[in-house]
Amino acid sequence: MGMAKLKIAGAWSGVLEVELEEWTVSMLREEVIRRSGCVAPPESINLICAGKLLKDGDGTEKLSQLGIKNNAKVLASKVSPDRGKSFKEESLAEEERSSRLSRLKAAATSLAQRHAEGSLPVEDFNLELENQSGEKVQLGSDTDQRAIMMGLMLHANGKALIRREQYREALEVLTMGEEAFSLCNPKVIEMVDNVAILQIDLVWCYFMLQDISWLSVAGIRLAKAREGLERAHGKEASRVRLLQGGRYPEIALHVRLELLEGVVGYHSGQFEKARQSLSSAQAKYFQLQIPDEALSVLLSMGYKEGDAKKALRMNNQDVQSAVNFLVEEKEKAAIKREEDHRRQREILEQKCYGMTPLRKAVNLQYLYELVSIGFEKELAAEALRRNENDTQKALDDLTNPETNSAIQLHIESKKKKRLRQEENATIEQLVAMGFPRERVVTAVRTFGTRQAALNHLLGQSNSSSAMAADESASSLSNNGGEDGNPPIPNNDGGDSVSADADASGSNADSTGPSHSEVEENRDVEMEDELTGELLRGDAYSDYDLDITQEGEAITQYLTLLTSAK
Repeated sequence: MGMAKLKIAGAWSGVLEVELEEWTVSMLREEVIRRSGCVAPPESINLICAGKLLKDGDGTEKLSQLGIKNNAKVLASKVSPDRGKSFKEESLAEEERSSRLSRLKAAATSLAQRHAEGSLPVEDFNLELENQSGEKVQLGSDTDQRAIMMGLMLHANGKALIRREQYREALEVLTMGEEAFSLCNPKVIEMVDNVAILQIDLVWCYFMLQDISWLSVAGIRLAKAREGLERAHGKEASRVRLLQGGRYPEIALHVRLELLEGVVGYHSGQFEKARQSLSSAQAKYFQLQIPDEALSVLLSMGYKEGDAKKALRMNNQDVQSAVNFLVEEKEKAAIKREEDHRRQREILEQKCYGMTPLRKAVNLQYLYELVSIGFEKELAAEALRRNENDTQKALDDLTNPETNSAIQLHIESKKKKRLRQEENATIEQLVAMGFPRERVVTAVRTFGTRQAALNHLLGQSNSSSAMAADESASSLSNNGGEDGNPPIPNNDGGDSVSADADASGSNADSTGPSHSEVEENRDVEMEDELTGELLRGDAYSDYDLDITQEGEAITQYLTLLTSAK
C-alpha cells in the first residue's frame, strides 16, 4: 500500500509518514513520544482518531485494520495523573474511596436536614440559601431546601477536587450532587444556574481525564447546561447584566462551555460547529486577558493581585468599575461578618433554651415579640419551646395562671439542677487537685464560687491572695492538673452544660436523638470539609475561573481543525 501521512496534534504536532499495513497503535504511540522529546511511559499518552480511542488490543492489529486512512487526523493527549495509576493501585484505593464517598454523602444529608428544617444547630453557624446579592432566599418546601443545600455542598466539594486535579474523585462527588439536585422540584430549581454549572464541571472532568467514552453523554450534558444558563441568565445574559449592574461575571464560564462544545463537535465529526464554538470561546478568552496597565493601577492602590484581576475580568477591564466592585465587595464582606457574629450570638442563646419536642430551635423572633409585650424572656422561651414555637399556644400558657406557674417551677427546677451540676463539677475538680473531699464540699457550699472556695482551701484571704489564686486557676485552666484531670471551667458559666441537659432531660415526650446525641454522632471531619468550602466561597466563586488551560486547549483544537481542511 505504500506510505501514508498522519496529521498528529496534541503532545506533539506534525505529520508522520507510516505504513498503515505494518504499524500498530503501540508503534505509533512510541513514535509520538520519541518525537515529542518527553520521557514518559506509553500509557501516559492517549491516541484519538475520528472520535475513537485507539487501543493496543493484542498488539498485532494494524492501523489499517482500525480504519485509519491516509491524511487521518490523530490527537495525542497526555493522560491526567490520576489516570496513570496501575490497576493494582486503583483496586487498593477503591475501598477507601468508596468509604469516603459514603461518609461524604451521609454528612451532606445530615447537615442539609439539620439546617434546612430549622433544627437547633450543633455548630455556631447556620447554612442558609442566598442569592448573588447576599440576600436570604426561601426556595420551595423544606424538602426542596434540603435537596438544594445538599447539592450545593457536594458541588462545592467537587469543585475543590477539580482544583486539586483529582478529576475522577470529583466526578463521583459531582454525580452525587446532581442526584441531590434532582430531588428538588424542577420549577424551583430552574431559575438558578447551579445545576447548569454542575453539568459543565462534569464535562470538564471528562475532558481532563481524556475519556472519549463519555463523548455522547458530554454532548447531552452541555446541551442541558446551555439551556439552563439561558433560562437562568436570560437571552444573551440580559438578566445577569441587569442584576449585576452591567457587570460580566459569566464570561469565563462561557469560555469553558464553548470550548467543551467545540471539543465534542470535533470528535463527533461536526467540524463547522466545532469551529464556531471554539472561535467564540477564543474571542471571549481574549476579552478576559488583563491589560498590564489596568492591573498596575489597581495594584498601586493596594489591592491584591488576585482580587484586582477578578475585579477587572468581572467589569470588562474597566478600571473605575473594577474599583467600585472592590469597594462594594469589601462592604458586603463587612456586613456579612457582622451578620455571622450576630447569628452566632443567636445560636448560643437558642442553645440555652433547648430544643422543642421536634428538636427545633426556639424561634427568637417570636420570643422577642412575647418579651415586647411584657413577658419575662426565660419564661416566654420555655413556653415557645414546649409548644413547638406556636405563638398563640405559648401565649395561652403564659396567660393561664396554672400553666404559667408550672412553667416557672420547671425553670426553677432546671436552674437548681444546673447549679448542682456546676457544684459537683467544681468539687470533683478541686478534689482532683489533692484537697480532701470533705473540706472541698464544705468550702464550695460555704463560699459559693470556685475562686472563693479555692482561696479558702489554700489558706489565703480573698484580698491578699487574689492574684496568686488567679495565676493558679489560670494555670490549671490552661494545662489541666498534673494527673490529667480536665481544667476548671470559667466562672461565667460559658461551658453551658445546662443546654445539653435541658435539650434532652426536659423533652421526655420527644422522639429521635437529643442535641447531645446528634453532636456525638456527627462525622465532624466530613462536615467540616463540606462546610469549609461553602464558608470560603462567595457569590462569584462559580464564575471566577482560571482559564489558562482553556486557552491552551482552544488553540490546540483550532489547530486540529485547520489541519482538517
